[in-house]
Amino acid sequence: MATNNRRSNQDSKRYFDWLDHSSADLVAASLLKEDDRCYDQAAFHCQQSIEKALKAYILLRSGRLYDGHNLTWLCRQAKKYHKGFQQWYDESADLNQCYIETRYPADVDKEIDYKMVQGFFTMAKEMYRFIFEQVDQELERREQAEERISRGK
Repeated sequence: MATNNRRSNQDSKRYFDWLDHSSADLVAASLLKEDDRCYDQAAFHCQQSIEKALKAYILLRSGRLYDGHNLTWLCRQAKKYHKGFQQWYDESADLNQCYIETRYPADVDKEIDYKMVQGFFTMAKEMYRFIFEQVDQELERREQAEERISRGK
């Protein structure tokens, strides 16, 4: 019996690895959205970018790597550390539809056109920037705390 826990145990526990992969997914989405044969894949990479960025932020703040792909749930976890994540609930719900629907054939395919994929990309890019800013602020906060501690010694 395969479990998700087994896979999670192999995943990196370094937040910066998750950010690197998130950034690569965003680049892939940017390239793929320019080819109408690849709109589904572009949308999928938008979802993946934000999933990995959210996991990076939560990992940095909590030391815990969460399993799962639901962006709204991950935003709620991130909100425990910064209330600003609440503003992304709607966007995360929109991007959630890009996880499974874009990867597997269905009897009734979800038609993704250029306008939709461009919207998903814009959402992902804005969310990525916000998350990256939060990571940067957390690292700066930690650096300042370390400086205060070292000056106090």
